[in-house]
Amino acid sequence: MESQRPGNFAIETVESDDKTLFDDDGREKRTGNWMTACAHIITAVIGSGVLSLAWAIAQLGWIAGVTALILFSLITLYTSLLLTNFYRFPEPDRGRRNYTYMQAVESYLGIISSPHLSYPVSHFPFFFDVVALIGGFKYKLCGIFQYGNLVGTSIGYTITTALSVGAIITSNCQHKHGRKAKCSASNGLTMVFFGILQILLSQIPNFHKLSGLSILAAVMSFTYSIIGVCLAVIKIAAGNNPRTSLTGVEVGVNVTSQQKIWRSFQALGNIAFAYAYSQDTIKSNPPEVVAMKKATVVGVSVTTIFYMLCGLLGYIAFGSDAPGNFLAGFGYFELTWIVDFANACIVVHLVGAYQVFAQPVYRKMEDWSKQRWPESDFIVREYGIEIPCLGTCNFNGFRVVWRTIYVILTCSLAIMMPFFNNILGLLGACVFWPLTVYFPLEMHIAQNKIPKYSRRWVGLNLLSGACLIVSLLAASGSIQGIITDLKTYRPFMS
Repeated sequence: MESQRPGNFAIETVESDDKTLFDDDGREKRTGNWMTACAHIITAVIGSGVLSLAWAIAQLGWIAGVTALILFSLITLYTSLLLTNFYRFPEPDRGRRNYTYMQAVESYLGIISSPHLSYPVSHFPFFFDVVALIGGFKYKLCGIFQYGNLVGTSIGYTITTALSVGAIITSNCQHKHGRKAKCSASNGLTMVFFGILQILLSQIPNFHKLSGLSILAAVMSFTYSIIGVCLAVIKIAAGNNPRTSLTGVEVGVNVTSQQKIWRSFQALGNIAFAYAYSQDTIKSNPPEVVAMKKATVVGVSVTTIFYMLCGLLGYIAFGSDAPGNFLAGFGYFELTWIVDFANACIVVHLVGAYQVFAQPVYRKMEDWSKQRWPESDFIVREYGIEIPCLGTCNFNGFRVVWRTIYVILTCSLAIMMPFFNNILGLLGACVFWPLTVYFPLEMHIAQNKIPKYSRRWVGLNLLSGACLIVSLLAASGSIQGIITDLKTYRPFMS
């Protein structure tokens, strides 16, 4: 389910009367299959989040760490399979399409005419007013979590980019002046340059049409993940590896008992950190739900394998001293250029990925502003400007100001709180329960008319409640970590 695009950002349409070129919703005919969908899922999920898994396993240890990885994978797989049933309404294989997650929530949890509400509206007007109010609230709540995740991810990507650039600078400095040399890099300054670049990229009105961007992101994410795994294997094979344990970092040796608890909660948030994904490119025959189920199983399985490799091998390689970004742990490595190349891949990936996550926020505000002030030239009018070698580019006053402000805000927050693991943990905690667990289970209950207090209903709500508790614990650990770090952090210092 892709995000809707307002008029001036619409995908180009084919001007033709040939109905074979269009799907039943009037859009260009979708040609994707389960394999292309699987590729999109893997590309979306395997991102910078894999870099923190070695640290998360180090906090939890072999028993809790591996168990958490498996449970989160199984829960994500189960709820993702449920989510494939909500692409169409009212039936999974027929009916109108829900192009966005929010539309699916509105269709199944907020529409009075839903098939699971079989009573005439005229007989119970107050009841249906309440249902509509609750449904509207859930629809808005879903939007808050979704767009909050997009903004938070923009901040997280800014931090990750700065850390990767810093790792490259530090690595080369140590190889030039010796391993014990006091080398550092200003993360804040790097974020400023990253923000300037993003301001320029954000002014491209049709940036989302650059299809090569997702291909580049896929190549980069696979590249640095595979390099990280290979470096961990090389380090393990070299011997003299740090000690690992069943329970992770040891109280009294590595951390205090209080730190152990908070870090364990934070580690759960890091494992929960995942990207929401969806598809609106799959052809209608066979039904999209069939292709998406197959793609989901394969995609989540491949992702789990990568997570296991990065997390477990990273823990074996570094032990309790596993860094927050496990690629940074190879700073002083014989093959410096490989480590630098891996960090460069992260930078290239996140420069484009920032735009992927920022564009829906841009379009939402711009679309709302055009509806609110349709007569304003500042908001609506486009200006064509000739740029040498690039041709004519369209600029809009409001778009320039709004997108610039957004980048400045996200980069400023990243500079104020450049705490990689804490930010990822908080994002994972805030998004995992509502978007990955709660809404899919609630829509499943509504779609299948599962009786209240039945065994199945109780089981699904117990699962939702357990995941809520885990998310709250993870959020508390991450917030505590941010508060602790803010006491000693000084912006623009390395």
